[in-house]
Amino acid sequence: MKKPVVSIVAKSGTGKTTLLEKLIAELKRRGYRVGAVKHDAHEFDIDRPGKDSWRLTQAGADTMLVSSAAKVAMVRQNPACREPSLQDLVASYCHDLDIVLTEGFKKSGFPKIEVHRKERSAALLCRGEEHDPTLIAVASDQPWALDVPVFDIDDAGGICSFLEREFLRGGPECSADAGAAEVA
Repeated sequence: MKKPVVSIVAKSGTGKTTLLEKLIAELKRRGYRVGAVKHDAHEFDIDRPGKDSWRLTQAGADTMLVSSAAKVAMVRQNPACREPSLQDLVASYCHDLDIVLTEGFKKSGFPKIEVHRKERSAALLCRGEEHDPTLIAVASDQPWALDVPVFDIDDAGGICSFLEREFLRGGPECSADAGAAEVA
């Protein structure tokens, strides 16, 4: 099954997570199965020292799962600290979803929506010094004359309608037939 992957990119503190929260909630309201992948440039640890899951990982488990009736969490060690590609992550863990939204991954080749706030920067990342051809839209608190659609930063409904038109084509039952920004 193929699915669209769209990255939400911006400078730190611009509102990527806030916009993603709104997009996920709106897409879920419309009936889609939505995945989210967050890129972290730092070494993060979701385990808390002393907890059983942390102890099992510290003991050397290459993959450690915590499972309950409500959710499953996984800690998987990357071989030789090699970060998997976004394409590999989506193919491995997001096979049952209609769309995957990412936070970050600004250097990926996947379509991007840039979040911009005039108080954070006068220039865009994807239409500044470099022209990123994967930019498909901008969500901003100021108007821009661009070669891609520009949405108000708070227009989650409009952005979701755009994502439906561009990638989901006709609703949740048709999402397996999405367009060019897909991962098998």
